[in-house]
Amino acid sequence: MKNVEIEVRSFITKEEYKRLLKKFNKKAKFVNSIKEETVYFSLNDKKDLRLRCNEKEAFLILKKGKIHDNIRQELKIRFAREDFAKLEELLKAIGFRARVKWFRKRRVYLWDKIKVFLDDTKSYGFIIELEKIGRAGEAKKIYKNLKNKLKSLGIKITPKKVFDEKFKYYKDNWEKILNYIK
Repeated sequence: MKNVEIEVRSFITKEEYKRLLKKFNKKAKFVNSIKEETVYFSLNDKKDLRLRCNEKEAFLILKKGKIHDNIRQELKIRFAREDFAKLEELLKAIGFRARVKWFRKRRVYLWDKIKVFLDDTKSYGFIIELEKIGRAGEAKKIYKNLKNKLKSLGIKITPKKVFDEKFKYYKDNWEKILNYIK
């Protein structure tokens, strides 16, 4: 049985973001703080291909399933940060086109064996994500546990429809948005 990524996520306000930072700085293990650039090259109903880098490393990521699904298989290849631009150029040269690009500041914590991501994504918003990797057969049970953990933080899960609508708007306008804020 394959491992899958199981996650719950929600848009949060800036005030909730600050409150959660304080809470996790006290109650969780801080893992790291990173600045990421992510480029989505392929978006369809069954999978998406992403190129991501931070200050230290880079990744080519294939996620199977629909975007914003709570349970997905993820294939990730790590490579040297200095090769990011070359791989981006290679993907474009073989016909892939950047569909979305965004920049985020991410704080990562480990809390009760759950990865917690607190994201501040440029022109997209603040997001909390709780994530575990588990066996496909256990995914529904793990998902229910993650939902309860998010609820214990006083955060309601943002409906998938809201994520899809906000993502569609960003996807359709990201170049204008990023050019405007430069």
